[in-house]
Amino acid sequence: MRKRTKTFAIGIIKLFGKLPKSEEARIIGRQMLRSGTSVAANYRAACRAKSQADFISKMGTVVEESDETVFWLELLEESGISPTSLIQPHRDEALELLRIFTASLKTARFNRDKQATA
Repeated sequence: MRKRTKTFAIGIIKLFGKLPKSEEARIIGRQMLRSGTSVAANYRAACRAKSQADFISKMGTVVEESDETVFWLELLEESGISPTSLIQPHRDEALELLRIFTASLKTARFNRDKQATA
């Protein structure tokens, strides 16, 4: 997953460079760039968590950043700023990462709660 999130971040960087040079594209694109690259950085931090609570907290951030990236990609597409053909592969990957990270976070919370009641 570390390699996959890094590859995703690189794709987001390249996508940003292909956006139109309009003010709207720059503003939304910067938001997408920030959150999209943050997914990889925060996932790396979660991999180095010092405790289960730290992991859960950091994975929560990864989920938030993934979801935010999906939002910015949808906004670029649905507003007509960027064509679907350019956005769709990145949106699809962002949605898949979001599903994976959400499942991981739910599992970590379940395991924490299970340990607390044992």
